[in-house]
Amino acid sequence: MLENYQISPVNQTLLDDAQAQIDIKTKPPGSLGRIERLAQQMAGAQGTLSPAADPAKLMLFAADHGMVAEGVSAWPSEVTTQMVANFLNGGAASNVFAKTNGLDMVVVDAGIIGDLPDHEKLIRANIAKGTNNAMHEDAMTAEQAAAALEFGANLAANAIESGTRVIALGEMGIGNTSSATLLCHAIEGIEIDVLTGPGAGLDAEGVNRKVEILKKIAQRRPGILSPMDALSAYGGLEIAMMAGALIGTASKGGITLVDGFIASSAALVALKARPEAAAHTVFAHRSKEPGHRLMLEAIGAEPLLDLDLRLGEGTGALLAFPLLRNACAMLADMATFESAGVSGKE
Repeated sequence: MLENYQISPVNQTLLDDAQAQIDIKTKPPGSLGRIERLAQQMAGAQGTLSPAADPAKLMLFAADHGMVAEGVSAWPSEVTTQMVANFLNGGAASNVFAKTNGLDMVVVDAGIIGDLPDHEKLIRANIAKGTNNAMHEDAMTAEQAAAALEFGANLAANAIESGTRVIALGEMGIGNTSSATLLCHAIEGIEIDVLTGPGAGLDAEGVNRKVEILKKIAQRRPGILSPMDALSAYGGLEIAMMAGALIGTASKGGITLVDGFIASSAALVALKARPEAAAHTVFAHRSKEPGHRLMLEAIGAEPLLDLDLRLGEGTGALLAFPLLRNACAMLADMATFESAGVSGKE
């Protein structure tokens, strides 16, 4: 997958040097826990003992899903377009959190059904207006999936080359929790019953109906699928672009901050195909969507936060972003025992 985007292995000597720098800071060894591991990871990913989280950018990918016609969501597909307009007008939670934390934000029309006027923050992919209904045919052709991957990879790689250090992944797409569930089921073999949750507000009866619909959809492509085949069969255009963005970011030595359940399904696709990108990937949080814990365990991810979030839009990634800033600041600015004149442990 995206073999033309080469990802250099992390320098083990640099990782060891970063750990040595962390260990001589004025604190008991390991006492900053996950922040220490995060600082070391960022140093390795960026290839420097002075990693930085800024400047950072939220890339929010939006697209529609043909399987919504089967009744998998409590909301109609036109809400995707309406929410994209809300993002462009600055009214969503992701806008508020991005502004509060000083991140630039762009919205990518990965494949929404509706039409919107041009906007300085809107990027159009022009691949397709939504996906096919996966109950009857693959959501995307192989060519569409490949084009979406390439679009996301190129967009992210260009951003990193232009000076961005961290790319936070966000998404919007009515029905995309269903795509994420089917992707995890197809790639990892985890049962649909335990992966399926309420998404954007289904009640218990709605969740049960969703389970049965997803099981029927999965019967069309039974068994374990390759990441690319699973993406074509079930993925949304926004999920494919997020997977591509993760690989493109890693290829340029940047860091991807992955949001919740849907963004993690994109990371699952990308890391299953390109595991070397894991060193450049940070998982922001564990969402309340029940399948997310199982998906994170399958990836082997250690998320930074657990706040019962289930909104998407990159909101969890934006809330976790200050931890990356602080990890870098600790490595750069915290005194050592020697510089502070503090006696070390005997």
